[in-house]
Amino acid sequence: MSNADSPIPTRIADQVTEFNEGFNAEIGADATRVFDDEQSGLRDSGVPAAAVRVGDTIVDATLVTTAGDEVSLSETVGEGPAVLVFYRGAWCPYCNLTLKTYQADLLPQLRERGVALVAISPQTPEGSERSVANGGLEFPVLSDPGNVLVRALGIQTEPVAAARAVHSDLGFDVADSNADATADVPFPTVLVVDRDGKVVFADVHVDYTTRTEVDEVVAAVDALDTPPAS
Repeated sequence: MSNADSPIPTRIADQVTEFNEGFNAEIGADATRVFDDEQSGLRDSGVPAAAVRVGDTIVDATLVTTAGDEVSLSETVGEGPAVLVFYRGAWCPYCNLTLKTYQADLLPQLRERGVALVAISPQTPEGSERSVANGGLEFPVLSDPGNVLVRALGIQTEPVAAARAVHSDLGFDVADSNADATADVPFPTVLVVDRDGKVVFADVHVDYTTRTEVDEVVAAVDALDTPPAS
């Protein structure tokens, strides 16, 4: 198939807009207002000053596979560069949209470039397995119990009380999904790290309805091989 005949990948932002139309109609105006207020507050607060940034070096961490086995981040990534995706959990529809898009549109491009893709959340292994099933994921999906790595990166947060109350009305609670039974979650974040574990791209989204687009990640990966300007 020629490039001209290849389907144009759907941007995550467009998928979110379409999803929100149906979701907001389903949950009603009051619940929608709670989530809108939460997102507005997150945007106003901005990215924490201590959040991971370009130039930082990723510390190694012990994570957990969907089978419940411990594995190190370095072992999972291997010796090459990697894309690390931090997400909230399988309960989050925006996370599911994003991971499914990364599976379809990002993973093939990373494979061509020999770059690993790893997704990390604070869920139990069972929750990670649901993420795999939701998106038909073919890349490692790992648990960070207690958000140990997330805290080291300075990207830990939690839903506001009003949002958790709406979650409860909708039939779930974040703490039930997390390995440590807290409601702590990461800000949705994508990091591109080089073979030495140095961060060359960091995109932290305090508004969990927005995500890093595929073309942004690919551009950051391709810049790894671009020599600095003289």
